[in-house]
Amino acid sequence: MELMSLDELQGLKVQIWTLGFVLSFWTGVWIHRGHFCTMGAISDWVVMRDATRLRQWALALAVAILGFGAMVAAGWISPLNTIYANHQLNWLSGLSGGALFGVGMVLASGCSSKSLVRLGAGNLKSLVVLLAMAVAGLATMRGLTAVWRVHYIDPVAVHLQEGPFVGQWLSSISGLALPHALGVSAAVVAVMLFIWVLCDRRFNTLSNWVTGAGLGLLVVAFWWLSGVWGFVAEHPETLEPVFLTTHSGRMEALSFTAPVGYWLDALLYFSDGSKRLTLGMVTVLGVLCGSCASALLQGTFRWESFTDRADFVRHLVGGSLMGLGGVLAMGCTFGQGLTGLSTLSVGSLLSVMGIFLGAWIALLWQLRRA
Repeated sequence: MELMSLDELQGLKVQIWTLGFVLSFWTGVWIHRGHFCTMGAISDWVVMRDATRLRQWALALAVAILGFGAMVAAGWISPLNTIYANHQLNWLSGLSGGALFGVGMVLASGCSSKSLVRLGAGNLKSLVVLLAMAVAGLATMRGLTAVWRVHYIDPVAVHLQEGPFVGQWLSSISGLALPHALGVSAAVVAVMLFIWVLCDRRFNTLSNWVTGAGLGLLVVAFWWLSGVWGFVAEHPETLEPVFLTTHSGRMEALSFTAPVGYWLDALLYFSDGSKRLTLGMVTVLGVLCGSCASALLQGTFRWESFTDRADFVRHLVGGSLMGLGGVLAMGCTFGQGLTGLSTLSVGSLLSVMGIFLGAWIALLWQLRRA
């Protein structure tokens, strides 16, 4: 195979950024038009016992799991090349970070992706939420709170002998080859989710299916973009395999908490020469533009601000908790939710459990106050 030149490499990066922007643009449109919201889904269930949006979320997850598993079984990608391939299960970080993120997204009226969509539609509250999230996230990645995280929270972990993915456990028990075991486990879990989604006939509307299945397919498309299109077997300078434009150097799909922080970091310190545009950063921009375009075409764009001081404080605290919790849990409702769970990662499952638990506690607290 002929070695790729640096000019060809740069051209491939531009292609990835362009495709990433297009995909994330449609993600913003899909979330805005379909009212897709993890916090809203949990709130609907806790307050009204309405599981419609929760089934939307489950449908998106089922499609993402099935698509990821199919690509693994076909040999296109491997979950071992993702950030979730860690044999050390940082259970305290995942659960506590997820819980803090869950509380934060209730106080902030939505998670990081929903805040981007709301900002695109003119909601200035979300601008404060995203700024607070970015500052808290950067501090937890490499600031004062990062020191506490590294010394006191991250070391609390257990070693997963068989690996962090359900497919690895199935491979160990059944003797199946790892790609086949990962594909089988993905198919089984996806079918179970599909069955639950279909249990309620009221869910079977075109809007619900387009929103849920569409977002699931977008997660799969991002896995393909970073893991297949963006994979270079030999970098022309290092001669090592590389996944282009990802911040971690591994395969990545949709995630928002850390990329929002990277935008703030680039804005403040771009001239130091070490900053680079990543796929995650392009994703943030695309979702923002997509939701803005959707709101303008729909005629629902309007400027909205805080009603009083208590409203401001609540959103400021919520954004800070999302930044802190999102870094501790290594992802948000997309990063550890739809994206992480699509790999059937045990760590992602713990983080999502923490997010749902934190949101449930915060919603009950709000109901009691009301």
